[in-house]
Formats: sequence, C-alpha cells, structure tokens
Amino acid sequence: MFVFIAGGGRTGAQLAVQLLDQNHQVRLIEHRRELLTLLHHEIPTEVIYEGMATDPNVLRQAGLGKANVLVACTNDDATNLVLCYLARTMFKVRRTVARINNPRNAWLFDKNFHVDETINQADVMAHLIQEEMSLGDMMTLLKLRRGRYAVVEEKVPPGAKAVGVQLKDLGLPDQCVIAAIIRNGQINLPRGTTALAEGDEVLAVTDAEGAQKLAILLEPPSREIL
Repeated sequence: MFVFIAGGGRTGAQLAVQLLDQNHQVRLIEHRRELLTLLHHEIPTEVIYEGMATDPNVLRQAGLGKANVLVACTNDDATNLVLCYLARTMFKVRRTVARINNPRNAWLFDKNFHVDETINQADVMAHLIQEEMSLGDMMTLLKLRRGRYAVVEEKVPPGAKAVGVQLKDLGLPDQCVIAAIIRNGQINLPRGTTALAEGDEVLAVTDAEGAQKLAILLEPPSREIL
C-alpha cells in the first residue's frame, strides 16, 4: 500500500517509521527546513519530499496521484482539510485521514471536505478514559473493524456472577462471543455447556455493549461497574 503523509512533525515522522517497518510504500512531504534536517536522520531520504503540501503542482510531482491513502497530519486544521479535498477531487485518492488539532474544528471534518477518517486526540483520550472506567479489570487486546469490535481478556475473580454458570446461560448478546478460556495454563475452546471457574482467563470477541455486560458478569461482588 502506498501511503502519502503530509506533515513531518513527530506524528508524521513516527507514522512513516511504523509504516516502513510494515513494508508499506511511504512518501512524506514537508517544507520546514528545521524539520527536514531531523527527518533525514530518522527515515530514508528517498521517502522525503521537500515542498509545500498545499501546492497542487508539488503534490503531483511528489506522487500523490499514485497513493492509496492520504494522511493529513500537519499542525494546521485548515491545511489538513484542503489536503483531503485536493486528494479526492484532483488526485482521486481512495482514502483520506486527517488529524484534528483543535477539537472545536471537529465538525468541519466531514464528507464535504472528503475526510474519510479523523484522528481527534481529545476524543481518543476521552474514549480511553471512559472505557477504562467502565470495563474495570478487563483488558483490550486488539481492536477490530475500526474499533467497532475488540478482543478482550479478563480473569474470573472469586465471587463473580459468572462462576459456575454455563456459557449458554450467561445471557450475553449475540455480538459477544467467548472465544477461548485459559485454565491451568491450557487453552480451551469452549462450548455452550462450558462453565466458568474462578481463575479462568476469558478471551472474548465483542462490541462495546457486549464488553460492558461481560465485565459486569466477571466483576467481584465488592465492585460496581460505573
């Protein structure tokens, strides 16, 4: 996949490093001399293109028209919006991702500017805090389908409501599936008649609602889910 990154600050540089490690093709465009000096010490020179990201001629020469994804992560919201608009309307880039610097500007980042996905650090932080508070000791191992589903893990404590209850009787929604149970160091693939025991490590694939209900069932009696 060819990913075109606009903005060579810490976010853009680190993203480029990670994508290159995953064997993606990357082009990063930046015009600030002080950042360009740092970039040449962190990523291969052939990845870097020096120029103004909002200049259509520069974008064309840098190869935006060949990209599968544009990531607009400059420190200016207006620039990121313009980049997404140009990428879709002029260069026919299939996917656009934009960084939101000021949360008050979030309402602008929509289909009108051809923004497919956004990175809003304030929203991400708030969501993580809410998730940690609501799910107690449950750990999120992996996000799926753009965060709609997750692989979660939690150990069954003494006195939890789920202890001794067969999986088919837990009352979990269809979107919450117990995929595996680790018991005495061994991984077991459960059936509907499998009952949970104290000390079991439960692995589940679930959406947010299912995770909330599972967390309630796996909490010790002394703790209430917020």
